[in-house]
Amino acid sequence: MSVYKYSIESPDGTVASMDTFQGDVLLIVNTATGCGFAPQLEALEALYQKYKSRGFHVLGFPCNQFMNQEPLSDRDISTQCNLNYGTTFPFYKKVNVKGPDVHPLFKYLTEKTSGLLGEKIKWNFTKFLVDRNGNVVKRFAPVTKPEKIGPEIERLL
Repeated sequence: MSVYKYSIESPDGTVASMDTFQGDVLLIVNTATGCGFAPQLEALEALYQKYKSRGFHVLGFPCNQFMNQEPLSDRDISTQCNLNYGTTFPFYKKVNVKGPDVHPLFKYLTEKTSGLLGEKIKWNFTKFLVDRNGNVVKRFAPVTKPEKIGPEIERLL
């Protein structure tokens, strides 16, 4: 079992399989433009730029489940993140990361890792590091600055 068995949806409704990232290292993040952690988007972009030529991707999954901190439409999120934080990595359609309607990918990610609240995602900007075989290797709390994840990414590349 790996992340490759799941499908993801782009803001325009195009559905793709996660297996398009097979062989790459991934950092999967639940994001929100209105969150106090949103400035992390710049550091996530820096990681993406530093390692993308070596097979690394940051995947942003907006979520509006934490105090409605993602009020933008799916189509506006990527544009706003690019304008405000210079992001070029992809953002996908808004997802639920907890509760009865949790997106299957996030259900899998949380089952494979535990945080302070067990399997639950505590807040926006929880980060999941996935190796080249699609295995979830580590979960990072929202307060973990992306630049601190660099050495972990290096080890997987």
